Amino acid sequence: MKPRIAKTTRRILWLTLVLFFAAVFSAAAQPKVLGVGAIGLTVADMDRSVQFFSQVLTFKKVADVEFHDPQFDRLTGIFGARVRIATMKLGEETITLTEYLNPPGRPIPWDSRSNDRWFQHIAIVVRDMDVAYARLRRFKVKPISTAPQRIPDWNQAAAGIRAFYFRDPDNHALELIYFPPCKGDPRWQRPTEALFLGIDHTAIAVGNTEQSLKFYRDLLGLKVAGESLNYGMEQEYLSRVAGARVRITGLRAPEGPGIEFLEYLHPQDGRPYPQDAGPNDLWNWQTNLLVQDLGDFFNRLKSHNVSLISPKVFDIKSMGRGVKKAALIRDPDGHALGLVER
Repeated sequence: MKPRIAKTTRRILWLTLVLFFAAVFSAAAQPKVLGVGAIGLTVADMDRSVQFFSQVLTFKKVADVEFHDPQFDRLTGIFGARVRIATMKLGEETITLTEYLNPPGRPIPWDSRSNDRWFQHIAIVVRDMDVAYARLRRFKVKPISTAPQRIPDWNQAAAGIRAFYFRDPDNHALELIYFPPCKGDPRWQRPTEALFLGIDHTAIAVGNTEQSLKFYRDLLGLKVAGESLNYGMEQEYLSRVAGARVRITGLRAPEGPGIEFLEYLHPQDGRPYPQDAGPNDLWNWQTNLLVQDLGDFFNRLKSHNVSLISPKVFDIKSMGRGVKKAALIRDPDGHALGLVER
């Protein structure tokens, strides 16, 4: 009996190894998100927005193009679109500002709050919060927060981080963030004379963290990088939402800034993302994901019934933006994502 038992054990071990390596190779063969690329905003007046980001926040304009292309119409679902797109760089990160010269979209609601589902911001890292805040005051920038807020020591995951929310000329929310030693990416601690250092992440309001994790982690392949529960007067004054209790989950791709979920456990009266939203509406943000094998990746997303803006992958080499193919989709809360292959 012993030889037979040993033989059976070897077969089970062999089958286990085969299944393990099959799973590994299958996962490796799946198309991957290589990184988070440029983060886009739709703006109403390009010259005004370029001036704001360059003069106030020291972004550098690296490209500025205007065009109409039928492929862009089909990519965005906006017929007859004539657009001007400027690329702005801060540190290692970039944003794109898109002005729809025709047809223009709708403005951001004047009463937008941080728990409305269309809320999104970029977190701009600063070397010195007090100096940066004084600079914003000098330029008469519209605040959201009452003043820069320091995360208290009881919140170990974020203790000592200072943050401030404010608005650009189109009412988009932006954040200044300061990381104390031993917090955040080590590159934010490098000696420098620059005041504004780069973009750490983009944050989005979500209705359900678990649902968003199934999309961003399980389907797109991003990795959870940190979690915290923020509440108290500091969080309320930061977001200017009374009684705010926010579950925060940070995710990362192999490259680029992070994506951060903001789930308001309280209050839960945030408004949903407008179902008729278009890329030309000013509340539109577009987080671009660099993808390997975009065609296969897009087909896999379609099989999971992901909400699509683009009906298919489009070849956009003719637009001269360093991208071969692109497609636009929406996450479970309605936030727009650009999938691009270089």
